[in-house]
Amino acid sequence: MEVVLNVKRSIPKIRSVTFMLNQVNLIGRIVKDPDLSYTKDGVPLSRFSVAVKRNYKNQSGKYDADFIPCTLWQESAERVAEHCGKGSMVSVSGRLQTKLYEDGNNKRIFRMDMIAENVQFLQLKKPGSSTLQEAGNSQ
Repeated sequence: MEVVLNVKRSIPKIRSVTFMLNQVNLIGRIVKDPDLSYTKDGVPLSRFSVAVKRNYKNQSGKYDADFIPCTLWQESAERVAEHCGKGSMVSVSGRLQTKLYEDGNNKRIFRMDMIAENVQFLQLKKPGSSTLQEAGNSQ
């Protein structure tokens, strides 16, 4: 005698959960005084670069640095332009944003910027000043 079991099992569907994260935190020095401008609608926009020293020495025994372009919007953009200058040490949190465009010679240009969402002043150097001062306020 042959017994055939016909069992229908419901197999649960496994949902794939993908977590994505675009978050950047930097501590470094502002390379040159921030550029403050305004959009057509009057929204403040500040652009600056942050130099971040690498944690290791190169072949010649010196530390290299990465220069990260940052964009900051709204009132924080005005505060950074007013209080920070070349050499100010800041902590910047935000996200990366990429752009692909063509220049006048039909060459494709890829650019990556950090869109700053929070800036903390660690050491201030007002634009045009040569003196550093400790800071404790945040944007």
